[in-house]
Amino acid sequence: MRWVVVLVVALVVAWLAGRWANDAAIDKLRVASAQRLDGYAVSLENLLSKYDFLPGTLELNKDVIALLQRPGDEALRAEVNAYLEQLNRRSGSTTIYIVNLKGVTQAASNWRSRQSFVGDYVAFRPYVRDALRGMPGGFYGVGTTSGEPGYFFAHGIYYQGRMLGVATVKVNIERLEQGWEQDAGKVLLADANGVVFLSSVPEWKYRTLKPLPLDVQRELEESRQYFSHPLAPLGQRELRQLDGGAALVTLPGDQRTPLLSLTRSLAPRHWSFVYLSDLSSASASARSVFLFALLVQALLVLLVLYARQRKQTRDHLEVLVAERTASLREMTHHLSEENSVRRAAEEKLRRAQSELVQAGKMAVLGQMAAGMTHELNQPLTALRTMSDNAQVLIERGRLDDAKGNLATISQLVARMGALTGQLRQFARKSDASLTAVAVAVVAAVTSALFLVERRVEQERVNFRMLVRDQDVQALCDSNRLEQVLVNLFNNALDAMADCDNRQLTVNIERANGRALIAVTDSGPGIPEQIRAHLFEPFFTTKPQGKGLGLGLAISEQIIREFGGELRAEAVAAGGARFVIVLPLAEQETA
Repeated sequence: MRWVVVLVVALVVAWLAGRWANDAAIDKLRVASAQRLDGYAVSLENLLSKYDFLPGTLELNKDVIALLQRPGDEALRAEVNAYLEQLNRRSGSTTIYIVNLKGVTQAASNWRSRQSFVGDYVAFRPYVRDALRGMPGGFYGVGTTSGEPGYFFAHGIYYQGRMLGVATVKVNIERLEQGWEQDAGKVLLADANGVVFLSSVPEWKYRTLKPLPLDVQRELEESRQYFSHPLAPLGQRELRQLDGGAALVTLPGDQRTPLLSLTRSLAPRHWSFVYLSDLSSASASARSVFLFALLVQALLVLLVLYARQRKQTRDHLEVLVAERTASLREMTHHLSEENSVRRAAEEKLRRAQSELVQAGKMAVLGQMAAGMTHELNQPLTALRTMSDNAQVLIERGRLDDAKGNLATISQLVARMGALTGQLRQFARKSDASLTAVAVAVVAAVTSALFLVERRVEQERVNFRMLVRDQDVQALCDSNRLEQVLVNLFNNALDAMADCDNRQLTVNIERANGRALIAVTDSGPGIPEQIRAHLFEPFFTTKPQGKGLGLGLAISEQIIREFGGELRAEAVAAGGARFVIVLPLAEQETA
């Protein structure tokens, strides 16, 4: 029950805060709406006051007086028509016309048009009736001849104290609506009967703010003030009356969204300005304050609960600290043991990796064994033949020829020594903990090529090495880099075995602070689905018995250990390209 009471009190306080915020927002909106209505009312009065004097000035024209005295004088009528036409153009009004005491139009500014008012009977119009009774008339209505709405000014024309007729000026005030349409709110202007005749919403024009009584409907039909418009009710519903002529209303089509309606009366015309403002901002402000009040109260409740929980926690803290200390001490002991086991496992892994790299070397040497045997057999045969010849030449006393044979033998022995030395260097087992040093990339490529040179010649492969910078040095181990290059060369030669065009290209360059070695062949290329698995252990595309699928996996691991990257790329012209990316030695030194 205590928590239920707290919840109810919190909701009530939050609701009151939201209600206060909503009322404050509505008051602020009401003040802004009143200011806008004042501005619109001033604009309307300024527009109408420009023409209020114009009908009275027509009795100063002697031709107008003469026409009302001699209505049958057609020449005089033409002069008055021309005068009214010119006056209408200069004043910017819609129409100016003269009516006699019987309510028949004698002259008009629109006498040239097919909708000329000349000869029309207009005595039924309220503004004409008022002017004939001696009261200057003002009237808004829809023209019965042209169908165009406007405001009519009517004033009696007197001569020597006697009324001769009525001067009428029609003014278009519809252009005021263009300024209203730019407003965020909705603006209405209604007559004394509540008929909307100007509106920023075109659909609301000639609608009524409330249903019209029958006598008012009959009077409007007789005066034809709004001519053929049906004057259906707008359908606004008042929700709550506020101070200062304001109210909360809803409109048809959106009954759930209330609007703030502010009404301002315009005397002496008995018109009413109505300004409708959207209350979504006020509602959003009320919701925000409501939620903020709830959050503040929730925060206060949480602070109280936190204080209670902290008091309970403080009592139990020492026991928890003691238990955690013992647990951490035991955990530290276990972690120390696990660390020792992990270091031993890492040492075994390094040794296994070193053995795997050495196995890869031996596999490459096995593939080259036949070629090396042939490479050594030829010099050995030549050595035997030339040594026998040297003995014969010495016996015959041809010492110069014997010296030539011995020099050739020395060159052959040096060549054989270089070949076996390179093989011995390649077969040497690398230390797993060997650190990276500066290695000349061109020299490493040359050494690796020396090991596969015999196969390149036998298989008639065109070899090209493109070097942009001779002194490119990479941070790595030369022996392992040569192992990777030999493996890439052998793979390229295998790929081109069945090709007519056999081209092996090596590019060496610097790019983005790295050393790049690209090995490109003219073989059939590597499909996309196979390229994704190239560096997986035991994955191979060679026939069974031709490879274990470890060469590229070992090569990729070697390059990665030196902080580099080995990747495979497709070649647009066909073939495959493997790119070795290694850090430059200059960077490491800096």
